[in-house]
Amino acid sequence: MPIENPFPDLPTASDSTLVGPLTGTLREIGTVIWNNAGEHIPRDLHWDIIALTLVISTLIWFKRKGNGSKGADGKARNSGLLGYLFPKDIYTHPSARVDLWLWITERALKPFLTVGLLVAIGPSTEKALIALLEFLFGPSPALTPNYSWMLLYSLFTLLCYDFVFFLTHYTMHKVPALWAIHKVHHSAEVLTPLTRSREHFLAVPIWAAGGAFSYGFAAGVFAYLFNGNIVAATLFNIGFFSLLFGFNGSFRHFHVQFHYPVWLSKYLHSPVMHHVHHSYLEKHWDTNFAAVTSIWDRLFSTLYIPEKDEYTPWGIPPAKQFENRTYWQNTIGPFRDWYRMLSGNYSKSAETNSPENELKS
Repeated sequence: MPIENPFPDLPTASDSTLVGPLTGTLREIGTVIWNNAGEHIPRDLHWDIIALTLVISTLIWFKRKGNGSKGADGKARNSGLLGYLFPKDIYTHPSARVDLWLWITERALKPFLTVGLLVAIGPSTEKALIALLEFLFGPSPALTPNYSWMLLYSLFTLLCYDFVFFLTHYTMHKVPALWAIHKVHHSAEVLTPLTRSREHFLAVPIWAAGGAFSYGFAAGVFAYLFNGNIVAATLFNIGFFSLLFGFNGSFRHFHVQFHYPVWLSKYLHSPVMHHVHHSYLEKHWDTNFAAVTSIWDRLFSTLYIPEKDEYTPWGIPPAKQFENRTYWQNTIGPFRDWYRMLSGNYSKSAETNSPENELKS
């Protein structure tokens, strides 16, 4: 017996109102999403992205003659190819095991925590923006779509997502109540592809809401311009945005250093720039917030382009790392910190790499 569509409020094909590509897509796949929610696997953990990561890492190994990877201590070292790609000290580290369990938790809960937000926020934003543009400028100009416009739509979507990601990420670092949640991600003492999904379950809807809003905003703009008759460009049936973000998400949580030329790093985040973001050294604190581009970090003076083989010890400052080392500690961590905030026994400054700043006992 077919399952009842869980998204009955989405516009149907018989509606005469203008709808955009996001609403149209969700209308078509809403039931499929619901029925296959358990298969909610991010693009960066697909075999093709992982294979590409390993191939590029191998090329870096050849080019740098065994140099270019980092150990669990965040220091660059020379090693053979197998140890280069799969270093024992990283993949047997307790932090890597916590990555695995947090990933399982995130995979299990994410469909239930994100599908509703995507359906509620994305199409609502899209429809509201279309209505606003029609009010301000009249009916859609109904431009004729072509592949160049499809590429521009993909780029615009990427920039919108990247900006919302930057703002969300920056806020999660600066607001103590939100840092208590995001700290789970930064408690990773080593970087593996699974670290991409090392999130507290309370962070999942925050990221989903921001993503849904950005997708809806971009879709609304282009739906108005093209009377709803445009889709994003794809490559090998994969959206350019999904491909770029998936690769970037996988490689930037990988121990191998993948640098871009300095001039390119001023526009796109190289994976190694995220190594800096995960460092607990004071000079690296609160840098490189965006997901893909360097535009917003340059604009807000948070950009940091590292030197080759720059030392980046990962995790949170050692004085606090012991409180965020196990799966259970990371799961209850936000609640513990919120209790301290309410009781007046918490200081955000104690989370920085300043030994004179300590949490009150």
